Amino acid sequence: MARSSIFTPVLLGGCMILMLSFAIRASFGVFQIPVATEFGWPRSDFSMAIAIQNLAWGIGQPMFSAFGERFGDRKTIIIGALLYALGLVLTSYAITPGQHQALAIMVGFGIAGTGFGVILPLIGRAASPEKRSLTLGIGSAIGSAGQVIGPPSAEFLMQSYSWQTVFLIFAGVIVSALLALPLLRAPEKATAKTTLDEPMLTVVSRAFRDPSYALIFLGFFSCGYQLGFITAHFPAFITEVCGPIDPGGMLAGMGITTTSALGAAAIAVIGIANIGGSVLSGWLGGRFQKKYLLAAIYTGRTIASALFILLPMTATTVLIYSAAMGAMWLATVPLTSGLVAQIYGVRYMGTLYGFVFLSHQIGSFLGVWLGGRFYDLNGDYTLVWWIGVGVGAFSAIIHLPIRERRVVAQAA
Repeated sequence: MARSSIFTPVLLGGCMILMLSFAIRASFGVFQIPVATEFGWPRSDFSMAIAIQNLAWGIGQPMFSAFGERFGDRKTIIIGALLYALGLVLTSYAITPGQHQALAIMVGFGIAGTGFGVILPLIGRAASPEKRSLTLGIGSAIGSAGQVIGPPSAEFLMQSYSWQTVFLIFAGVIVSALLALPLLRAPEKATAKTTLDEPMLTVVSRAFRDPSYALIFLGFFSCGYQLGFITAHFPAFITEVCGPIDPGGMLAGMGITTTSALGAAAIAVIGIANIGGSVLSGWLGGRFQKKYLLAAIYTGRTIASALFILLPMTATTVLIYSAAMGAMWLATVPLTSGLVAQIYGVRYMGTLYGFVFLSHQIGSFLGVWLGGRFYDLNGDYTLVWWIGVGVGAFSAIIHLPIRERRVVAQAA
């Protein structure tokens, strides 16, 4: 009977780690202007560091996932958290763009070891098949609730401390995530013997030959592009483009008196809306075909982003867009990871999802890097926004041909 509860120790522990990891990761955009201003760098230099961090996260994800499935998830999380913390500590002493960009690799690997690619398969394997989609949705939602507290916390801390000190504080925060490790003892689950007996390489090779896996891989690209660009550049974009905050208005009464504070608040609003969106997505994924839900989410993102850049920019439109985008922000994660588990099984779900996530992070790299590059060239982000609209429409279409049926070994 105890197994009937969805909120198992594994889910709770995984969410704690994800929340702290994502709180820090989501805050890097807040450092964009302070770091560039202190060193007199063009926007593209710090953007490149964040872009490299995202790419390293993507490259490291299948590696950390495979390591976890071979040697244990808790060992993987420990390595990831220590790399994450060390990268943050060393970054606080970095004074050149090259140093920031090189250390971003270490931080990116740290995120890979404490992020979705390791934690979601862990909680997915611990859940029953009928509850798996909802469990993944809850994990995505509560884990990414860190986005609600990360950027505002960074903004608040930088009112009293230097950005370097804030990086050191965040290093301590990610190490504290290891306190959740005792909860991550997944029960042994009965799995088909043929699946357990198959080597990882056999299962992965079979997936790579399946056209549906290629479509999932390609479709996740735009999610990374849009999320990477917004996380890294949205606070700076709002600071520069949005009109002044009404000193007698509701936002000022909430403590949001500057466009810089509005930028941090917008990321937090995305995180708040994402909690409901991810849970709803996971619940719907257990009842409807996931490919159609994914197509609907990418269509919604495309329409919301197009309207946002066409309408006049105000604090109101910023918050409305943040709420709309937030509802669809990580709603793709439980559906995409659930598709992988549904089609290819949970035994090597982490490794297979890790490779799919690489596509997400390639998109994230381009979104962050192009944001900084085109800003330096053109003085604004307009072109980068429209590219995001285009790739979102591409993803909406490319999910439709996916076949949602289990791929199994062929008889000899």
